[in-house]
Formats: sequence, structure tokens, C-alpha cells
Amino acid sequence: MKDILDAIQSPDSTPADFAALPLPESYRAITVHKDETEMFAGLATRDKDPRKSLHLDEVPVPELGPGEALVAVMASSVNYNSVWTSIFEPLSTFGFLERYGRVSDLTRRHDLPYHVIGSDLAGVVLRTGPGVNAWRPGDEVVAHCLSVELESSDGHNDTMLDPEQRIWGFETNFGGLAEIALVKSNQLMPKPTHLSWEEAAAPGLVNSTAYRQLVSRNGARMKQGDNVLIWGASGGLGSYATQFALAGGATPICVVSSERKAEICRRMGAELIIDRSAEEYRFWKDEHTQDPREWKRLGKRIRELTGGEDVDIVFEHPGRETFGASVYVTRKGGTIVTCASTSGYDHSYDNRYLWMSLKRIVGSHFANYREAWEANRLVAKGKIHPTLSRVYSLEETGQAAHDVHRNAHQGKVGVLCLAPEEGLGVRDHELRARHADAINRFRNV
Repeated sequence: MKDILDAIQSPDSTPADFAALPLPESYRAITVHKDETEMFAGLATRDKDPRKSLHLDEVPVPELGPGEALVAVMASSVNYNSVWTSIFEPLSTFGFLERYGRVSDLTRRHDLPYHVIGSDLAGVVLRTGPGVNAWRPGDEVVAHCLSVELESSDGHNDTMLDPEQRIWGFETNFGGLAEIALVKSNQLMPKPTHLSWEEAAAPGLVNSTAYRQLVSRNGARMKQGDNVLIWGASGGLGSYATQFALAGGATPICVVSSERKAEICRRMGAELIIDRSAEEYRFWKDEHTQDPREWKRLGKRIRELTGGEDVDIVFEHPGRETFGASVYVTRKGGTIVTCASTSGYDHSYDNRYLWMSLKRIVGSHFANYREAWEANRLVAKGKIHPTLSRVYSLEETGQAAHDVHRNAHQGKVGVLCLAPEEGLGVRDHELRARHADAINRFRNV
């Protein structure tokens, strides 16, 4: 691993040098263990501690197959799917690995008693398998997390509809929270040259998800002038949704849970902000009963901010806690687009406000190849910026996941894998200088 890191840090290394590097037999990786899936049985979700279930193990380098690449991972990041994996909710991910292992002889590699997790990376290509022509050893890359087989016609119009669509590092093995990762070569995209390794690793999953959810024809099809209600607007997903709204000529109405988070939204350029904690919104009277009066109070507050207009789009991801309010406050003919359910999967809402007002609910999940590429291109051009707030070492990944689980973070939380320190990997210093303030908006908040 030292020779690999030395080659990455040397300005004189060539593709031939990387191709000639011997691969190690093993590497360090963050894992969960199959024999520990019941370790949190009987505990409430909030009490399940990723620091107990995430392990730093030495694992064998996987076999490289056709159309695949091995990447030396300089940095990665923690997503909410890392938290779900670590607390074995809503299901253990080993069921995903078992099903994937039955697809082919090659995918059988993924069905192991340990799961190397992580759905983001920034790093350098070490090896490519047969049939890979677009990438070569030494290329600096980021990876999106869409894994598909594309043997069915269903996925050829929108790869997210492939029956074998999976999220790499969550529903497959050999993810990015490690020193080496195994990816399909069509997951690779050019690393934005003005960003450090840890900054480049931060946007991948959430940036692509927000792009499809808001901008794409497969999502809400946001246009100039739209009012967009964004739940958790300073968080991992919401911080990119806020940027897309601002960059696309829409008006974000940012819902946050503290003044500190409100200030982050202002730094991004948002002006219309609702602090749901300060204004004491309680959308549920008790565990079983929602409070429509609170929906109406939220709608009134939105109209006060917008000059009398309702929202055209609701960017939904909390799920159960907020979904009834989201359906209510959307304007007639508007769209509620949902990509997650972090507060619970069992949604309920008053259907009269949906059907009689011709509203739409759109399900959105990650992004297809083209959407991920377009989202990364916007980062590379300096139009959308990483929202990295804090960086941990690989050894501290359990603490990083714990912070995300407890919502004790802003934006995205990064993890250094092979990179020995922060700030490395910047190639275009001129472009970086033009956007330095925006790149660092979330740091040390």
C-alpha cells in the first residue's frame, strides 16, 4: 500500500508505473459481520450504535472481473445507507449480498461473511478488467454508486429501472470505505480537478440523488421560478437540493432544525428559511394521529415568505414525520418527490388534498448513469460545491456514522482512506481559488 500511495503522490508517475505496481494481497476496510446482525435486537433505532458494529478489518483483495476496475481509495464519505447498514435496519444487508451472489459465478464473490461498505470514493485506478477501454491505471476518478447488469431491456431507457439495479457498497460488497474498492468501470467519472480527495468524495451519492430528484425529467423537472420546499436543507441531501434550486433559478424554502443550520443555508444564498424547532411544528399529536392544523400553519408560513404563493415542489426525504404536511402544502398541480424515509417508511396523508388538487407523488432513487455524470460535471465546472463539514480517519468511521445517525453533523462527513492528510489531490488551483469560499462553506461550522 505504501508503494501505491507513493506513486499517487509523485507528480512523475505514469500509467505504466501504476500498471506495474504489484497489488497487495489484502487491504484495510470498514466492515459489518454477518454473525453480528442480531447484536442490537430489542433496542430502539436511536440506541443502536454504529461504533459497536463497524469494524476495521484486513480483507483479501477481490478478484477483478470483466468490465470492472480496482481503485486505490484516497477518501470516501458516510451516507445514510452506511448508517442503515451499521444498525442492520430495515434489513441486514447480508440478504442483499446473498441474492446478488446468486446472479452469476462472478457475483458469487460478493456473498461473504463480512460486508465492506461505503457508496462514495475518490481515488486512482489501479487495474482494469477485460473489456475496459475508457479508463487506465493512474486515472484520477470518483465513483457513483449505481450497479446494474443491463441484461434486461427494462434498464436501457433508464438504467435505474434495470431489474438487477443495486447500490454499490450497500447492496453489493467491496465498497468505498476502504483502501481499495472494486467497481464496475461504468461507475467511474473524472475527479473534479480543483477539489481535494476528501472534497471530491463527498458529493457523489447525494449530489446525483438530488439532481435526479429535482432537475431530471425522471424527477420533479424543476424550472425557473419554482418554489421548492426542502426538508433538512443543510443536510447531506438538502444542501445539494438547495444549491440546485438556486443555480436553476428556483426559490428554495429551506426547512431546518436550528439557527446554526439556518445560517448555513444563508451562506449558500437561500433567503426563505423555516426553523421548525424554533417555530415548534408538531405534525403528529401522538404516535397514531397527525395534526392537520399544523399542516395549515406551515402552509400559511410558506405563503408569508413567498408573498402569497404555495410551493411547486416538495423535496421529500424524512418520510413518515413530514409526508402528510408535504402533500398538504404543495400547490394545486404541484409535485412531491421522495427519495427516502429517514423518519419511517410507513407514510400517511389525506388523499383528498392529492387527488382533488391534481398533485403528483414521484418516487426517485439515486440516479442513472447520465444523471450521475451530469451532476458530477456541474461539480467539476464549479457550479455545485461539496458540502463537506468534517473529516475523519478510516479508524474513526464508526464515530462518523454515529454522528450521522444522531444528526450531529452538517452537510457531508468525509473519511480519509489512503490519503495521509486533508487538502491533497488539488490539480487546478486557479479554479479552486475562484470558489474557495463556497468549497469551505460547511467546514468547522
